[in-house]
Amino acid sequence: METRRLRMLVELSRLGSMRAVADVLGTTTSTVSQQIAALADDMGTALTEPHGRLVRLTPAGRRLAEHAVTILSAVEAAHHDLAPGAEPTGTLRVAGFATAIRAHLLPIVTALATSHPRLRVLVREHEPAEALRLLAEDATDLALTYDYNLAPAAEDPVLRATALWTARWGLGVPAHADVREGTAAEVFARFAGQDWIVNSRNTADETVIRTLASMAGFTPRITHQADSLDLVRAMITAGLGVGLLPVGTVTLPAVRLVPLAAPDVELRAYAVARHGRLDWPALALVTDLLVRRSAPGAMLS
Repeated sequence: METRRLRMLVELSRLGSMRAVADVLGTTTSTVSQQIAALADDMGTALTEPHGRLVRLTPAGRRLAEHAVTILSAVEAAHHDLAPGAEPTGTLRVAGFATAIRAHLLPIVTALATSHPRLRVLVREHEPAEALRLLAEDATDLALTYDYNLAPAAEDPVLRATALWTARWGLGVPAHADVREGTAAEVFARFAGQDWIVNSRNTADETVIRTLASMAGFTPRITHQADSLDLVRAMITAGLGVGLLPVGTVTLPAVRLVPLAAPDVELRAYAVARHGRLDWPALALVTDLLVRRSAPGAMLS
């Protein structure tokens, strides 16, 4: 059902003449007649009937005209809500990894409750592959994902990734380990005989570990898996192995974080959305706020 035809029907109910409708809408009487006839075919019932030299709406035509007023108002409201520059409203669904949600998204959601009370953000915690799958299924509007410089994510032409922040990662080892700093491959070589801990829901860090181990000339013994960084630290403390951890975060007394360099290991975070939706005010606002919060020094303010 075309909104153009509904608008013609509404004008006909108001003006009572197809010629008058044509004048108001800047078209021809013949076009108005054809569009009203097409609308009647769509509805499967007559919408007009002869009335002297003019036409008038049938009872069905009058009833449809009443519905058309409501429909056209809703369409106009939708255009207003979705137009670039409109006030962000509605529900924005976000799926992302725990660090991004906790440190970056939640402070924004708290602030939006005051600055944009008509905008609601629904949050779901997911690793990148899971969040991207939800995005492909239209089960979320924004995915917060990450990859590593040594394990870059494949590009998807349907999606647009906006770079957020980067973070250096090192190797978490028992505090009593005798470690001399060196290149990443040299550091890895000293733990060739250890068990290695990787993420249970994402393969990117395992790819990094295997890449650096290969540079060091060995195949890592991947034994344990944990999604939580706190659990990784606890596993290292318990002597279960070694694993990647972010630099600059609090570690347990029994865990030592060894820097990795030449090459560095760097996590890269992104806000990912589908092309064609980037002008939606709610999505544009939250993405912009995430970019601002990710700027150097912004987290300290």
